[in-house]
Amino acid sequence: MSSNNNVHVIDHPLVQHKLTLMRRKDASTNSFRRLLNELASLMAYEVTRDMPMQEIEVETPLETMTAKVIDGKKLVFVSILRAGNGILEGMLNVVPGARVGHIGLYRDPKTLTAVEYYFKMPGEMENRDIVVVDPMLATGNSAVAAVERLKELRPKSIKFVCLLAAPEGVKTLQDAHPDVPIYTAAIDRELNDHGYILPGLGDAGDRIFGTK
Repeated sequence: MSSNNNVHVIDHPLVQHKLTLMRRKDASTNSFRRLLNELASLMAYEVTRDMPMQEIEVETPLETMTAKVIDGKKLVFVSILRAGNGILEGMLNVVPGARVGHIGLYRDPKTLTAVEYYFKMPGEMENRDIVVVDPMLATGNSAVAAVERLKELRPKSIKFVCLLAAPEGVKTLQDAHPDVPIYTAAIDRELNDHGYILPGLGDAGDRIFGTK
């Protein structure tokens, strides 16, 4: 994993291989979804690398010992609807005990600012570590709005995980929330005039759900 301050590019060969297959325009909805699921599980390993552990007593077939476990209940995956749900499943494969929150945002076509339409979180967020998931960090406006809203709940920590990022989105999110680390599989070249990442992989939501 290559890191630059708070931006972590997960360059593991398996991650990069699956991302390349997802970029192909002829990848079917089924294979795109399956690859995203596998890729999200692989990324979850890196994102949870510094998760707090606690010791419990276990009995092996031979004796009693103390051994480490993660406290999955302290972790909350927050999906930015709707495309975030594509990453969510793969993350839950790795940490099935995690709690899940959802935040719905849409971009106002006139002002291009993010408007919230749905927000549902677990209780007692101040004791929890949040991992926000959204496949694309494009303009960064939705990510900034989501993180701003989540900070009101005073969680222990927030990380942002995406599949692809544009340099503009990384900068926007870092400028607004320098304390939130970004994990991504790739930082692509640029955004086009319509806010799509180039070379990118198209609209992640449409490709996950087969809506185009």
